[in-house]
Amino acid sequence: MATESASAIPKGQVDLMDFIDWSGVECLNQSGSNTIVNALKQGYREDEGLNLVSDADEQLLIYIPFNQVIKLHSIVIKGPEEEGPKTVKLFSNKEHMGFSNVNDYPPSDTVVLSEDNLKGKPVTLKYVKFQNVRSVTIFIEDNQHDGETTNVQKIVLYGSTVETTDMKGLKKIEDH
Repeated sequence: MATESASAIPKGQVDLMDFIDWSGVECLNQSGSNTIVNALKQGYREDEGLNLVSDADEQLLIYIPFNQVIKLHSIVIKGPEEEGPKTVKLFSNKEHMGFSNVNDYPPSDTVVLSEDNLKGKPVTLKYVKFQNVRSVTIFIEDNQHDGETTNVQKIVLYGSTVETTDMKGLKKIEDH
């Protein structure tokens, strides 16, 4: 499967992009002009010329908070054959992680991306580990050919929302 299509979306799941709290998204070790927005945000992530590229070495640490509780089913991480991510560790509801403490916690799931995954084939996650997710941290540990930099063309998170009340959306009712 060379390109991603609507049929690539797992049955019963949706692209969770609309539920990302963009003000809290962070990426450590991204290069100045090739940031996380290029790989994650609609419109940007479809542009083959816009990528997320690591800076000092091949590792990237991405924190994605959501504006409501979600269930994470699968993930797409596209990248070029040589510089694309290889070992990816995902952490559910772990905030304030850095490169110094990322190995102190067991990941909720670890995936090794294949050539098909880098072309857009979704990776199904350990669904039971991603049931009440408020944030996900993605640690890209290395790349396909142990190069100096890692290049990510696209990140898509598939899942569903947990029916809850969005507390930020509530307004206080004045007493009369």
